[in-house]
Amino acid sequence: MPVLSLRKISKNFGAIKALTEVDLELEPGEVLGLMGDNGAGKSTLIKIIAGNFPPTTGEIVLEGKPVHFHKPIDARAKGIEVVYQDLALCDNLTATGNIFLGREIATRIWPFRFLTSKAMSDRAGELFGELKSETRPQDLVRRMSGGQRQAVAISRTMLSEAKLVLMDEPTAAISVRQVAEVLDLIRRLKDRGIAIVLISHRMPDVFAVADRVAVLRRGRKVAEKPTSQSSPEEITGLITGAIHAA
Repeated sequence: MPVLSLRKISKNFGAIKALTEVDLELEPGEVLGLMGDNGAGKSTLIKIIAGNFPPTTGEIVLEGKPVHFHKPIDARAKGIEVVYQDLALCDNLTATGNIFLGREIATRIWPFRFLTSKAMSDRAGELFGELKSETRPQDLVRRMSGGQRQAVAISRTMLSEAKLVLMDEPTAAISVRQVAEVLDLIRRLKDRGIAIVLISHRMPDVFAVADRVAVLRRGRKVAEKPTSQSSPEEITGLITGAIHAA
């Protein structure tokens, strides 16, 4: 059963049609590369899946059941997590502090609640170990590399036992070595059976980890096919309009 099915998703902002009847399906443990030029509708589609706003028409189905999200917390409750391009991390907190922000482990001794720092640190260490990341629980985020920051953001999704992770340009503006680290993190999530939607302008990264690639142009899906049956040249043509459909 697909973890996510989008059926005829359209989104209008007044007279502007941001998306027009987009269909997509995603299996557990599958990586879907979502590509398109600026303004193609990628971010709008991700925001609909993440519960930022509802579609104008169409249906979202999670594990065979139609769902309606009114706010992001509704999507998170159903196992959908987002790793934003800016990562949404607090530079003044440790890795552990960021992972458990808003989800702290605490012991209640009436009438007080005390944070259980060791339990959170130990759990953060376990998550980094599962990702084979060198990030340490007590490291301050402001001192981290781009790859380490991604590890913190991805660990946060694992803490909530996500079924679907939406990743927005995770390899933008980081070094070649850090890109390799992030791609390895994506593979680790895939190995855990987590479905991933990867938005990226970096063609080599998409072809390195994605099972399928979908291309949006002017709010419409113009192609969806396995990466093994496509090429960077074909996808570039689809993005620019040199190739109309595939």
